[in-house]
Amino acid sequence: MRKLIFLWIALIAVSLQAFADEKVSFSASAPDAVAVGDQFRLTYTVTTQKVRDFRAPSIKGFDVLMGPSRSQQSSVQIINGVSTSTSSITFTYILMATTEGSFTIPGATITADGNQMISNSVHVKVLPADQAGAAASSSGSSGAQQGSNASRASSGASVSNQDLFIAATASKTNVYEQEAFLLTYKIYTLVDLQRFDNVKLPDFKGFHSQEVELPNDRRWSLEHYKGRNYQTTIYRQFVLFPQQSGNLTIEPARFDASIAKATQVSDPFEAFFNGGSNYIEIKKTLTTPKLTIDVKPLPEGKPADFSGGVGEFSISSSINSTNVKTNDAITIKLVISGTGNLKLIGDPEIKFPDDFEVYDPKVDNKFRLTNAGLSGSKVIEYLAIPRNAGTFKIPAVKFSYFDIKSHSYKTLTTEEYELHVEKGEGNAAQTIANFTNKEDLKILNEDIRFIKQNDVTLSQKGDFFFDSMVYWLLYLVPGVVFIIFFIVYRKQIAANANVAKMRTKKANKVAVKRMKLAGKLLAENKKDVFYDEVLKALWGYISDKLNIPVSRLSKDNIEEELRKYGVEDALIKEFLVALNDCEFARFAPGDDNQAMDKVYSASLAVISKMENSIKH
Repeated sequence: MRKLIFLWIALIAVSLQAFADEKVSFSASAPDAVAVGDQFRLTYTVTTQKVRDFRAPSIKGFDVLMGPSRSQQSSVQIINGVSTSTSSITFTYILMATTEGSFTIPGATITADGNQMISNSVHVKVLPADQAGAAASSSGSSGAQQGSNASRASSGASVSNQDLFIAATASKTNVYEQEAFLLTYKIYTLVDLQRFDNVKLPDFKGFHSQEVELPNDRRWSLEHYKGRNYQTTIYRQFVLFPQQSGNLTIEPARFDASIAKATQVSDPFEAFFNGGSNYIEIKKTLTTPKLTIDVKPLPEGKPADFSGGVGEFSISSSINSTNVKTNDAITIKLVISGTGNLKLIGDPEIKFPDDFEVYDPKVDNKFRLTNAGLSGSKVIEYLAIPRNAGTFKIPAVKFSYFDIKSHSYKTLTTEEYELHVEKGEGNAAQTIANFTNKEDLKILNEDIRFIKQNDVTLSQKGDFFFDSMVYWLLYLVPGVVFIIFFIVYRKQIAANANVAKMRTKKANKVAVKRMKLAGKLLAENKKDVFYDEVLKALWGYISDKLNIPVSRLSKDNIEEELRKYGVEDALIKEFLVALNDCEFARFAPGDDNQAMDKVYSASLAVISKMENSIKH
């Protein structure tokens, strides 16, 4: 019997593994941009090891320095009894860019699991090399720093405005009132930027602003700017709508940056007090230039029904029915679609007949933020109830806006509706509803009530409640509820105390388990997942150790909480440095493996020190 069970488990595991291996992919990857003279990797990865007949395409515009080199990886994971197998083979080329321009490397072909596959093509932009003057200046500066004495290395090191800066650019500097434009803050760096300790953005006085949502994992790319090749990424973006005409100013933004800069220390004592590291931290304040936006007023001759819309729009309408009965609701839906200041547009007015009861419209905004403003639609539903029979006309709706392309006002018109209302079944409710004057309805509701004709039972005033069953229950029920609540709550307090104690004891064990998983991710060079797991280990350890939910922990209050448990300020600072390094290393350009190793070692060390320092 036992053999049959083991055989059954093995068959399930094999079938699940085979299912996991069904999907095979073949993909190519390379940097988006490189500079002339740079060496880079071109890789082709296939997610199976049953391959043959790999054929690379013709690679034009680059020198092939090495390749193809072949490497293979495989792993098996069992999570909740489910076996997942991954295996892949990677073919790697080392190329060197020789000519400036944009190049496309076609897809490679391979036979995988008996099927011929072709990879995606890759596009590489080759930028010009750094200007000789800039390169010489950079090398001279580096040589001067390396040749300086220890004292100068620790105190005289600096980062120039050409090595690191933030550019603030507007997509348009000449616009009309309410015309949207994009404001971008972009980082340009030649150094190892660690983090921003303090960021102060302008308040955008005179503008309605909406921030563009950017991905959490910002991508760095190479960009040629004023003769030098910078690592760049977009830091923040805003769509701005000017609310008044004239020259509006966007004040400078301020960034306090921390930079890790390599230095050569000849004095062994200086090196010892610097932690044995050949890197020093440099603080630099960055400011963006002031921007001036020329905002023109909207031209004269605004239509009487001008909505305030600026952009490109269209409008449509629909009605649920044109044949109804009295007291039946009708719904007219207006849909304003397009791109512009959709959020700031006023709702068009529908002129219903006088004897219709009209309700406030329901507005549903279905738009997204784009570089040109808000794009999508604004759906407005109008509800009205006819109280009298007859034939009525609901006039067309006019919608006027300022068209950005033609620089003129445009008026759009919906269709007119003819509504046929038949008399509904007559009853008391409908008779009352036929009052079209709302004041009359209000008075009627507060005036003479209907006389009750049923049998009425009289009782003496004050006798119906005192000494009754309800009277005594109001005394007894709260007392019983209080006793039950006290017993249950006391047991719950004891149970919570036991749970909290167990979390505190197992905090280090859980953190070590997470760091082991992070070590595997480090070996597999899975950057994003690695940093997420390290952050979970750091925050999770403190949460479990101090018995404080992670949602209530932040960098602002963690210092105070750790001091309550006797942790020294130096160790608290070390813990915060580990957190900051982990958060910013994933976005910083440079050697990913070196940064990941540094973060892993520092996190392990600080967790070990915390375990010996926190006192309960």
